[in-house]
Amino acid sequence: MAEKMRIQKAISDAGIMSRRKAEALVMAGKIKINGHVAQVGAAVDPARDHVTIEGRRVNLNTKGEEKRYIMLNKPRGYVTTLSDEMDRKCITELLEDIPVRVYPVGRLDKVSEGLLILTNDGAFANALMHPRYHVPKNYRVTVREKVTDKQQLQLMEGVEIDGGKTQPAEVEVLVRGDNRSVLSITIYEGRNRQIRKMCEAVGLSVIRLKRVAVGPVKLGMLKPGAWRDLTHVEVSRLLRAANKASAQAVQED
Repeated sequence: MAEKMRIQKAISDAGIMSRRKAEALVMAGKIKINGHVAQVGAAVDPARDHVTIEGRRVNLNTKGEEKRYIMLNKPRGYVTTLSDEMDRKCITELLEDIPVRVYPVGRLDKVSEGLLILTNDGAFANALMHPRYHVPKNYRVTVREKVTDKQQLQLMEGVEIDGGKTQPAEVEVLVRGDNRSVLSITIYEGRNRQIRKMCEAVGLSVIRLKRVAVGPVKLGMLKPGAWRDLTHVEVSRLLRAANKASAQAVQED
């Protein structure tokens, strides 16, 4: 008997994109199963059904395919997408020598740089990208202004952005100059362009933003544009960090 699963899960498990993004595309009518527009939760047989995303055929039958866990040092100027209609430079240009299709776990905007994790393991990606159970992320942030103690405290306690207050953050001033300051900021949530908006909310202008760690995994000396496989230990530590965040969220309910 054919083994069927929900379309968004099949797409995620195949390493094409996250389950949440797949569901959004289904709702937008951009995914078809055997020529018919898919509905959220529709069942699909990865081995037999013909699935297209925005008109392109995708392979969902990845059973037995090697799982890859990649760390990329994304340079500034690249977008965190697999393709781009505006013909901007995409991170896939830096990953052409990887034999399997991987997708990013989270994002960095075009002008930001640093640690980006990619994988074709849908379960691993979902564990790290759960909307409630965020693994902490650490950033090195350079701003134009001299940071005051008040601004530092505001960032630590939380500021209003996009109609809601940010969660408490860890903020350390590494360099405090008259025309330039460098901060180390760790956040425990993942709003769009969150660090930049937080700084803007307290009157700071970001001129450089670099993600240097995701949970226990650090960027280290990896050169811009270069990538490497995560070690088994790093993958295990990331999963433990995700499980810990999940347990803490449950306790807070």
